[in-house]
Amino acid sequence: MDGIVLLKEDHKTVEKLFKQFEKAGDEARAEKREIADQVIEELTTHTWIEEKIFYPAAREAAPDTKDHVLESVEEHHVVLWMLSELKDLDPADERFDAKMTVLIENVRHHVEEEEKEWFPEVRKAMGRNRLTDLGEQMEKAKKTAPGDPLVVPSAEN
Repeated sequence: MDGIVLLKEDHKTVEKLFKQFEKAGDEARAEKREIADQVIEELTTHTWIEEKIFYPAAREAAPDTKDHVLESVEEHHVVLWMLSELKDLDPADERFDAKMTVLIENVRHHVEEEEKEWFPEVRKAMGRNRLTDLGEQMEKAKKTAPGDPLVVPSAEN
């Protein structure tokens, strides 16, 4: 699978979870906890493969996108810390829904920038064969990605 297609599929998966969270009622704490746990897992894996495989390759192939990569890493930093806070936050805590809402807003902004502004440039610079190779590497890396958001490189900066 093409690396950009793989990342977009991840985006769709997370967006689906966001919509489930937004539709869950105020008292659906167990459901919200379960959704949040899935979001944490998905986004931790996604940021890991982007930072370890996709971003370095994209930056090499399309040097003009350096600023976008740096901004994306900073956005990851914020998201990963929020994920780490959500991981241990009781869904009955009054901050749980607010924290999840801010997370959703941040991720949606990040996804929109990647898909509309950055991915087309990277696709043009890399070509199909290179993107397919990257997709295979990322798919394989997903299996060994860490579960702790704070282990992803950008969380440490």
